[in-house]
Amino acid sequence: MSLLSIPPSMAAQSPSPDPDFPFRAWYGNIQYLLNISAAGAASCVLLFLLVKLRYDHRRFPGPSALAAKLLAVYHATPAQIALHCGADAAQFLIVERASFFVLLAVSLIALFASFPLNLSGSVPLADPFARTTISHIHDGSPILWLHFLLAAIIVAVSHLGISRMEDDLRITRFRDGNGNPSDPNSSSIAIFTMMVQGIPRSLASNKAPLEEYLQHRYPGKVYRVVVPFDLCTLEYLTSRWTKLQNEISWLEARMDSQSMLNEEDNDDHESSQIYEHPLLRKAKEMWATLAVKLGFTEEERLRKLHNLKLVLQNKLLDYKEGRAQGSGIAFVVFKDVYTANKAVRDLRSERSRRSIGQFVSVMELQLGQSRWRVERAPPAVDIYWNHLGLSKLSLRLRKVAVNTCLLLMLLFFSSPLAVINAMSSAARIINAEAVDHAHTWLTWLEGSSWFGALILQFLPNVLIFVSLYIVIPSALSYLSKFECHLTVSGEQRSAMLKMVCFFLVNLILLRAMVESSLENAILRMGRCYLDGEDCKQIEQYISASFLSRSCLDTLAFLITSTFLGISFDLLAPVPWMKNILKKFRKNDMVQLVPEQIVENTVEQNDEVGNLRMPLVSEREGSLDLHDLEVHDLSEYPINRSFHTPKQTFDFAQYYAFNLTIFALTMIYSLFAPLVVPVGAIYFGYRYMVDKYNFLFVYRARGFPAGNDGKLMDRVLCIMHFCVVLFLLSMLFFFSVRGDSTKLQAILTLGLLFVYKMLPSRSDAGRPSLLEGIQTVDSFVDGPTDYEVFSNTDFNWDIYESQS
Repeated sequence: MSLLSIPPSMAAQSPSPDPDFPFRAWYGNIQYLLNISAAGAASCVLLFLLVKLRYDHRRFPGPSALAAKLLAVYHATPAQIALHCGADAAQFLIVERASFFVLLAVSLIALFASFPLNLSGSVPLADPFARTTISHIHDGSPILWLHFLLAAIIVAVSHLGISRMEDDLRITRFRDGNGNPSDPNSSSIAIFTMMVQGIPRSLASNKAPLEEYLQHRYPGKVYRVVVPFDLCTLEYLTSRWTKLQNEISWLEARMDSQSMLNEEDNDDHESSQIYEHPLLRKAKEMWATLAVKLGFTEEERLRKLHNLKLVLQNKLLDYKEGRAQGSGIAFVVFKDVYTANKAVRDLRSERSRRSIGQFVSVMELQLGQSRWRVERAPPAVDIYWNHLGLSKLSLRLRKVAVNTCLLLMLLFFSSPLAVINAMSSAARIINAEAVDHAHTWLTWLEGSSWFGALILQFLPNVLIFVSLYIVIPSALSYLSKFECHLTVSGEQRSAMLKMVCFFLVNLILLRAMVESSLENAILRMGRCYLDGEDCKQIEQYISASFLSRSCLDTLAFLITSTFLGISFDLLAPVPWMKNILKKFRKNDMVQLVPEQIVENTVEQNDEVGNLRMPLVSEREGSLDLHDLEVHDLSEYPINRSFHTPKQTFDFAQYYAFNLTIFALTMIYSLFAPLVVPVGAIYFGYRYMVDKYNFLFVYRARGFPAGNDGKLMDRVLCIMHFCVVLFLLSMLFFFSVRGDSTKLQAILTLGLLFVYKMLPSRSDAGRPSLLEGIQTVDSFVDGPTDYEVFSNTDFNWDIYESQS
């Protein structure tokens, strides 16, 4: 019988052998889950090969063309993906590739070192899977010293892998952490730009004082100063103006039609008044008089709309003539990178060193220099320009509301099981007899047939998977958007952090504690340690049966995520179905009109020529792989359009889920060595699937090949935190089941401090690069990106014609 043929429900049973064990353990076991997952994965792959490829490439490729496409996906480098799919896609794939190599090395350590050590234990366990875990080793056994050594090796391997990944990520950043350009050929003006928040709003109409102050501090080094207007208010005014124009037009048309009908029916109305009751006629006259006095008539409503139109017209006129309030933000473009970095350091250090009562100049008082918040400017395409101008009070209230909602969700609705338990408790209050009957039916279903085992073993993982993939990410993404961040990367970092918190609570903390919500866990721990009850709640989580069950549940979830989740992503069903629905929405008249095809010029680049993108060969049916035809990337042209298109791939959600899988695999790497190869397969499989999807499904022309890397900094921080979680789990284990002197726990704590003190490979400034960098004058021709995006794009011609 296989080692993986034990159901999780039997992991906590008595270790005494059972002669009927092989027959009762067949349904609902891990092997059964493996069979179902493999069948689902094979079905998705066949659907991809037979249907999806034809949709992605307009016609079904032959065997040679199919092999060429898949080989091109395999050989595409991160630099080429950054050039043709954007920096976000390249960074995502680099993280997945690095995670795969790290977990591959850890899996080798786990399988060839930890796995034999666990099997050599002597704790009597009837569960074959439990004998592969660390639970098979006696408390205080000398073998645990070898596990401590393996933990140190795993930490070293993880640190080296993450540091290597930081080096690989440099090619996708136009600026390092110190503000220096990572690529000498970078053409982003953001490396020369400083963003200042907290300036007086009146500077938008007259920025001369700010320019004079900066020119005085850095003479001859300031290229341009951009002070945007309050674009948030402008967006509201323009949308309100459009709605008001529609309301006025609709009301005038309605009044004209009613006047024409009244003239036609005037004679009929006079004849009908002869037979009308006097009281009814008097009531109508009184209501008409009252409506005129209260302003309920359509004439009065039209007058109010015209008055409101005049108010909006005056406010819009302020924007047109440059008298409107500013957003409180300025973008200062310097002529070289050195001055930009120096200005950021100077203004930051002045604010930190400034003491109360220190003398400041009159100009600094007028500019409110003590309230400035200075940082390196994000790229213009990364900014939500319609959020410029939101007040600090509004932003703080939004964040307080979102964090309060997030805390309540974490405490009471952190998992699908918590919601089901809450619904069950509410149903028991309403009708307890019906709930008892439902529990009886579920108990019968559990032992009746294979269908019951399928529901109890397979569908719960699918339920958690769907909730983590659809429900929770959608809710957290909406909460992050509600916070109205200044940049897209800031919104992504916020959403990713919220999702990581939810995933870690669901898949690690609650799964390890076998609890449905944080509320139940806190209450149970409180009863043990606050109410003075004599219990060993913490020690229970490291017991043999409890730890084996937790490891088996984790393995089951990783199998489901690897074989079913990634295979489902291979089909990319959401964009596929959206495009199919668009085709069905076209009517016959629309189909008669040919679609417009945007012709894009292809930039000649030496790096482009290295990427050979195989397309559908004219010889589709050819089976000769020696004459394999490949085509240039010119078939997939690059569009250097100024306005960046909307990204359809949810990076925050997939980053959060991948980081959770990485943390889950790292934590259980020594507890259950069989978990680690599944985690490595997950990242290897996902890397190839996402690489194909970026090149052929989610690809949109116009994304920049470099960004500021702030999202990557957050991802790297969380990956280091995953290693810390691994050390904390080992510290917890050694403190409970280690040697009697707690020396293993003390050394693990020391290893944790050593890891936190290890230097990361932060990008340092390279003087040789700075000496050869071009100034901003050499590649800026005309207005800068910040000036173009901050311009009021309201159609003033239409506005003047309607006013």
